[in-house]
This record gives sequence, C-alpha cells and structure tokens, in this order.
Amino acid sequence: MSAPSVYSAINGISAELAECGLAKNHVNEADDYRYRSIDDLLDRLAPLLARHRLCVLPRVKERRLVERQDDAQRSLFHVSLKAAFVLTSVDDGSSHVVTAYGEALDASDKATAKAMSAAYKSAMIQTSCIPVAGSEDADRSSPRASRKTHLAEPIQGWQQWARDIEDMVSLCETDQAISLVQERNRDLLKALSRERADVYRQLGEAFGSRREVLQERTGTAAKARSPKRRQTAKTALLIEQATPLTGKSKRETKDA
Repeated sequence: MSAPSVYSAINGISAELAECGLAKNHVNEADDYRYRSIDDLLDRLAPLLARHRLCVLPRVKERRLVERQDDAQRSLFHVSLKAAFVLTSVDDGSSHVVTAYGEALDASDKATAKAMSAAYKSAMIQTSCIPVAGSEDADRSSPRASRKTHLAEPIQGWQQWARDIEDMVSLCETDQAISLVQERNRDLLKALSRERADVYRQLGEAFGSRREVLQERTGTAAKARSPKRRQTAKTALLIEQATPLTGKSKRETKDA
C-alpha cells in the first residue's frame, strides 16, 4: 500500500533542500544575529512546491494584539498568532496540517503580516528539515518584553465580544444587573473605547436602551399600583369619617 501523495511530495522537497540547505545571509544589526528572510525561503520553496505538485494553504486559528511601548515611549503593536498550514497534494488530494506560531512587533500596521511570515518560516523549515549552519537555539537567550500597557483583544475580536456583551445586557432584568456587567468587564470596556471607539459607542447605546426599557417597565408597574393605593386611602377615609357617626348613633340609642 503506497503512502498518500502529500507525504511523497514533502519527502521530495526535503531531499532537494537537504543538498544545499538555506543559508542565513541577513543580519539583524540591532540584536546582532543572522537569519533567513521570508523572501529567501519563498524563492527556494516556490519552484519545489510546483515541481512536487504541493499546495500550502494558510489559515489563522488564533490571534492576539497587545499595544506596548519602546524605550522612547512610542507605541508598538505586538501580534501573536496560531496558524494552520494545510499541505495538499494535487495528485490525490491528500493533505496534512502543520500548525505553527508567530510573533511580531511593529509601529504601524505590519505586525500581523510579520507574524504570519514568522509562522510560515517556522512551519516550512521544520516540516522540510531545511538545514543551516549556526541555527539559534531557543534556549540561547531569554529576552524581556517591554511592559504591557493595554489588554489584549479578545480571541473572538472586538466586534463579536461587543455583541456578546450586548446579548448579556439584553437579558438583564434590573439596573443592578447591568451595573454588574459593566463592573466585571470594566478593563475590557476601557480597552474597547481606545481601540474601537465606534463599537464602544454602539455598545454604550445598547446599555442605555436597556436601562430605558427597565425604567419604562418600572414606571408602568407603579402606575398600575396607584389606583389601588388611592382606592385603599379613600376607603380608610370613609371608615374614619363613619366612626364618629357610628359612635354618636350608639350613644343616642343608649340615651333613648
């Protein structure tokens, strides 16, 4: 019984890369280490993937965004993500999923793209066992990240998180329950106001609308009770007014 074509393709690519490997031709001057760029990897892999009829289909499974600051107090965006790369053979449709993680810092909007590149490099290098001299061991150093300034974006994203909170508020039956939801999610609500002011505003409107509904409901109940109270007061007044008359009648009856 022959193995699925996806594994034959991976083996073929690994065999070709094993002959010369992929050198670390670039230098990170800030931290003084050599590395292989994503462009170098793509240049080597692209013709091999085509030759062995193998497709690589990426899919992001998890993503987190945290805002940090550098030594000069400038904002940096740190993205960490979990990606799945589906290796699929064109010959028989067999596939194998390789999961990898990537992290990156950027001062603009490139953090996610950089993290994806890191995850792709990690997945492809480890899957194909691409050799290189002087590989950096993970235990060689232990860098310290700058302090965390903001909470990470929820796994489901700000938009879906806000919808979940809105659904929770819609089920609240008292103003105290709404306040409890706000208190338990205070930190994330503050982060939402900074990251997505438009979503924060919409969520605030949902809080306000629910409170108005509860106030109207309370007002309607109070009005429903008011006639009963007035009727009770009127009855008590009639009884109080009738008591002297009843007493007088008794005395008059006794005198008679």
